[in-house]
Amino acid sequence: AAAVGAPVAGATAAAVCAVGVAGAVVVGSVLVMETKAGPIGAAPDVRKTEATSMGNRAKRNAAGMHRLVEAAAGNPERGRGPAGDARRRLDGEGLAELLRSPPRAPVPVRQRGPIELPGVMTVREFSEATGISAAEILKALLKGGVIANINQQIDYETAEVIASDFSLETVEKIPEKFADVIENIADFLAAQKAEDLIPRPPVVTIMGHVDHGKTKLLDAVRSTRVAEGEAGGITQHIGAYQIEVHGRKITFLDTPGHEAFTAMRARGAQVTDIVVLVVAADDGVMPQTVEAISHVKAAGGPMIVAVNKIDLPSANPDRVKQQLLNSDVVIEEYGGNVPCVEVSARQKINIDGLLEMILLVADMEDLRANPRAPAVGTIVEAEMDKNRGSVATALIQHGTLRPEDTVLVGCAAGKVKMMFGDNGRRLRYAEPSTPVEILGLEEVPQAGDILQVMDDLQTARAIALQRQRQQRMEAIGGTQGLSLDDIFKQIQQGQVKELNLIIKADVQGSIGAIEHQLNQLNDELSEVQLKVIHKGTGTITESDVNLAVVSHAIIIGFNARPHPIARKAAEQRGVDIRFYNVIYQLTEDIKKAMVGLLDPEYREVVEGFAEVRNTFRLPSREIVAGINVTDGKVTRNLTVRVLRNGVVVHDGRIGNLKRFKDDVREVTAGYECGLIVEGFNDVQVGDTMEFYRKEQVARTA
Repeated sequence: AAAVGAPVAGATAAAVCAVGVAGAVVVGSVLVMETKAGPIGAAPDVRKTEATSMGNRAKRNAAGMHRLVEAAAGNPERGRGPAGDARRRLDGEGLAELLRSPPRAPVPVRQRGPIELPGVMTVREFSEATGISAAEILKALLKGGVIANINQQIDYETAEVIASDFSLETVEKIPEKFADVIENIADFLAAQKAEDLIPRPPVVTIMGHVDHGKTKLLDAVRSTRVAEGEAGGITQHIGAYQIEVHGRKITFLDTPGHEAFTAMRARGAQVTDIVVLVVAADDGVMPQTVEAISHVKAAGGPMIVAVNKIDLPSANPDRVKQQLLNSDVVIEEYGGNVPCVEVSARQKINIDGLLEMILLVADMEDLRANPRAPAVGTIVEAEMDKNRGSVATALIQHGTLRPEDTVLVGCAAGKVKMMFGDNGRRLRYAEPSTPVEILGLEEVPQAGDILQVMDDLQTARAIALQRQRQQRMEAIGGTQGLSLDDIFKQIQQGQVKELNLIIKADVQGSIGAIEHQLNQLNDELSEVQLKVIHKGTGTITESDVNLAVVSHAIIIGFNARPHPIARKAAEQRGVDIRFYNVIYQLTEDIKKAMVGLLDPEYREVVEGFAEVRNTFRLPSREIVAGINVTDGKVTRNLTVRVLRNGVVVHDGRIGNLKRFKDDVREVTAGYECGLIVEGFNDVQVGDTMEFYRKEQVARTA
């Protein structure tokens, strides 16, 4: 140990001096500590070193080193009490080790080479992985029109663009196939241990031809079994609900009955335990009736026939039963195994008999589930709500779902913020066979997607992103598409047989209506066939632009706008994005392009973006929006489009533009101002404003 009065090496002496202790000197090869009482442990022949001009801080340092050396030398008077116990941890050997230790090496500079990045990461994680400062990353995002913080989530594509600006090569780290990710819910449920299962309510789907009374029957069942007080609290229809019969619950799924929703009805049969097939006693078996029978047979579940409208004079139940034989549906009355109940939804005749039959069939099926596991279920319907964001109705089939659970839903992920039952009331949990409305998903899932509780949000996001890319690459299918302006030209040359489209809309219902119109165009025009390679709700993203590039597709935005980064990417890569708010205009535009009758068009030129920071109501009831211009500029003559969660809620003109109390004609990026949107008094904090003008562009085709 480097004790006082002991010989020390030059390096040790240098280390002592480096500590900055005043009064510690080396005489010959002996360490001497100068104190008020004189040198400690100095040799008799060593002359006393005079201390000169030692300030108060230097004196404290010297006294501190004095005590430290005494402890190292084993002075028993300096080793008593808790403080002494702490000091004893640094014994003579530890002090010598401290003095010999070199200064901490600087953090090594990251070696150049491909950097593995996950599909989704925070700005902080991206900074740590690449060595790019968080400030530089936030600056790059701001240039792209994105206001972010260090905990903001960004995807790999955004990170790749930023990294390339710093000459860094990146590669995406694809998550491994997790063993607990469910791809087939039927196989998962079949593999559960029997000892963990308890009885659960049956899930019933009512199917049938349009106008055969399916909705009337649902209303009759609900009105006869839902308590009056509870019915008064119903605020919205979520596509599924529960009733109670003799102390037992039954869950009903309200699947649409029109032919355009065949796929949804097929999914409904797959998540259903029992199907009630509604057939009107006066009309008999119709095309959609036969179609529903096919779905039930494919799913392999039990079926109950409900012959409705028996109160009508023209009703003929026997004819219906005979017609069902043509579809291989043999009712019990004719020696088969399909129960048949005659009802009247309008007059509420024999509704109790139908419900009792459902419970009887459910007992024969012995329906069970495990409520003590993490939740697994199926999405019944979903949409992008202007006020609440992504809203999904799910049927829980296994386990229990709770608020704050992290979920993976098909190609979407998120954390359950709130849950509502069919009566509009908030739920604290949802057990098997319970329909529940979920808020908190980051994307709008598709009907039929599997919902699964995950351990952490980052893993769920990574898997969702991987599924999105896989789904889009499969949708491409090797086909090629072209810009809308070039279609007629390519048709004349015989080079185009198929046009790829990417559709982004405000709600799922809009997508269904657009697809229906496009299918009619395919029937009318044989030169070019339209193919929807991807569809979704919400903001047009950079991933949509990337898909359009590789598939030569055009993007249709129906009441949906692009993210600023996506807009810039589309401009750089020449991707055609077209915006509509009327389906007729959309189909007419595409039809004219297909037959070569394109008129001169007006192209939108976006001048700036702003974020609503505050709102003020004037005595005239008008709303003044306090905005911060985040990109470009705002001028009085521009048109403003108000976006909420990426969905257009209003499109109109600027009524007034002020800075402080002065009217101004222009406000540039980085400044705040106040404006009034003509004819719109629902501006909310957090809304995004897009300012644009239209200029006429001659068609090239």
